[in-house]
Amino acid sequence: MSGLDRRTFLARCAAAAVGYCACDAIPFRAAFAQDAFDFDKSPPAAKGRLSDVRAAHWDSMEGGRVTCRLCPRECRVADQERGACGVRTNDGGVYKTLVYGQVAAVHVDPVEKKPFFHVAPGSPAYSIATAGCNIQCLFCQNWEISQFRPEQVESANATPERIVRAARESECRFLAYTYSEPVIYYEYMRDCADAGNAAGLRSLMISNGYIQEKPLRELLPRLYAVKIDLKGFTEGFYRDICDATLKPVLQTLQILKETGKWFEIVVLVIPTLNDDEAQMRGLCRWVAETLGPDVPVHFTRFHPEYRLTNLPSTPVATLERIHGYAREAGMHFAYVGNVPGHPAESTYCPGCGTVLVRRAAYTILEMAIRDGRCPKCQRAIPGLWS
Repeated sequence: MSGLDRRTFLARCAAAAVGYCACDAIPFRAAFAQDAFDFDKSPPAAKGRLSDVRAAHWDSMEGGRVTCRLCPRECRVADQERGACGVRTNDGGVYKTLVYGQVAAVHVDPVEKKPFFHVAPGSPAYSIATAGCNIQCLFCQNWEISQFRPEQVESANATPERIVRAARESECRFLAYTYSEPVIYYEYMRDCADAGNAAGLRSLMISNGYIQEKPLRELLPRLYAVKIDLKGFTEGFYRDICDATLKPVLQTLQILKETGKWFEIVVLVIPTLNDDEAQMRGLCRWVAETLGPDVPVHFTRFHPEYRLTNLPSTPVATLERIHGYAREAGMHFAYVGNVPGHPAESTYCPGCGTVLVRRAAYTILEMAIRDGRCPKCQRAIPGLWS
């Protein structure tokens, strides 16, 4: 270990100790022993489970059709058909969710894995997901649950109250809706958040931000913090790579800013697709000018996955270049993600440069913030630190 100081050695050990990725789901069958899945005294995990719960945010139409008002797709759905997400169905003119309580993945994660870097560092979050998503990213890392219909994915039934009990038994401070896309299990997330708030557990939504304004505004008072994946900064990227549109995601971010809800942004940097200078400089300027310089933005490393296995992993030099654009745009809290031990994983005071939170992957090596302030210059550091 010649040439390594103690802090560097610990950082490298911590980085090596974790399998580092952006937010990989752990299916029920792999998460715990079988008896831990016994939420309702039924077989712990099985395919074919579907709920029969009335959905929120839809309108009736002539001829028994319905129009979904949950996400920007506004699917018009005939009787016995489903929306594009595959988890909401028209049953005789009544729109229903098929995934209420049908948990397909569960794990206890540190909040840094979501990633939240300005929310109670080192705290555990009881993380859940159902099957399904309302967009189709070619690089999806959790495609085994997000890009299949719910009857194709193993799930176990758990009421919101059971999820809260499990989180408390696991000594978690947070409930996290993550892995797939929580917008498509909106009703379940809403009720879990209500049950959690009543029991002193705060809720975190990890989302693509593809949601309409009304359901978003109804949900936000129930949430403690939100992380949004900003996939790219052109309509062409969203259309060709995600089968979606950019504008609604930008609107979601602006609503989060307007309402004062704490949020952080992740940008997965994909070689040749969204890493060009013009797109990344434009993104950084928009965030700094529209959302403010204090919004944390994580520029994370892509690894080949799902339908983009033909591309290489993002060079670290590319992430460092984009990190430089962010700093030039005036962003105070730009991070490099999926590069364990990188100096830009840590949080620095924008006033005096003091290291406030030193990280290596999901491990907190040093926590210097006191009462939300830099201990050296007393500058207030935005976040939810307590």
